[in-house]
Amino acid sequence: MPNQKQATRMRLLLSLSLVGVVFTVAVILVGVWTRLVDAGLGCPDWPGCYGRLVVPDAERAMAHSPDAPLEVFKAWIEMIHRYVASTLGLLVIALLVLGMRLRQRPGYPWGVSLALLAVILLQGAFGAFTVTLKLWPQVVTMHLLGGLAVLLLFLWLHLRLRRFAAGDTGEKPRRRLTPLWGVAALLLVMQLALGGWVSSNYAGIACQGFPTCNGQWWPQMDWSEGFHLTQTVGPNYLHGQLHADARVAIHQGHRIGALLLGLALVVLTARYWHEARVRPWLGGLLATYAAQAGLGIANVLMWLPLWLALLHTAGAVALTLCLALAIWHWREATGRNETETTGQGAGECLMRQ
Repeated sequence: MPNQKQATRMRLLLSLSLVGVVFTVAVILVGVWTRLVDAGLGCPDWPGCYGRLVVPDAERAMAHSPDAPLEVFKAWIEMIHRYVASTLGLLVIALLVLGMRLRQRPGYPWGVSLALLAVILLQGAFGAFTVTLKLWPQVVTMHLLGGLAVLLLFLWLHLRLRRFAAGDTGEKPRRRLTPLWGVAALLLVMQLALGGWVSSNYAGIACQGFPTCNGQWWPQMDWSEGFHLTQTVGPNYLHGQLHADARVAIHQGHRIGALLLGLALVVLTARYWHEARVRPWLGGLLATYAAQAGLGIANVLMWLPLWLALLHTAGAVALTLCLALAIWHWREATGRNETETTGQGAGECLMRQ
């Protein structure tokens, strides 16, 4: 009976951790949608909305915050984002409770579980600061990176739980990351941060046209103002505060970052393509990058339509997952000549897990 209970517990842990991965993607996309429809300040306070747990009527909203008129649609979008984010926190707590009895077992990822709790609490704080600091770009960017960190921790927890359920105590040596993997990961983090900086400063269409920007290969730009990280806290940053040349610099920085990331991924793929176990993941990584680059170009040429901007964020999430899974499988590979598996295509980067 104890073994049966433990098996049930493990199945539940595996299921919930995988649900956490999928649900985190949903939370990130709902958060981005909230921002894209300018609903980030739909509720002027936190954690409630005009002092309530649900969106109140106009009269109560006016009594609570007379300087912030109620827009019902935007307020509900903001609250829906908060509801789903809170559900994600409850899921983390459930995983901790279920794993409590297994935390002393060799190989159980208790440290990953605690790290996930810490990051989800920090992410909640960033959510509060996003509202109270009125969409301050630094906080908005960190909020996006925090969401991606939660996603990666859920993924890592799920993979470690699968390893633990298979009887691996973690004593088997894994390969350490080489500098090439580190460079690719660092460039991806920087590009994600740049993407958040573009969005939070409303620089998505600061450059018109591609591959040139406003008809020039190197237009007039204000780099110091565009990347001035000590912006004043206090003004409402809805629709941005920077002038045109600063936004152009941010946009161009994002384009340059995309180019550098693409070069790093091509070099990474060329270096490790001979390894059969890692090859499908590297192919998926390059395919996802190509799709993401295409979405970025389309956003510029089509003037940033809502659905396409949301899809571009989904591409960033997919690229993050692909690199994480490529790293995992590279570290797990034994280095022996392995038989290639047929039918493994680029799309497996999102399907195998």
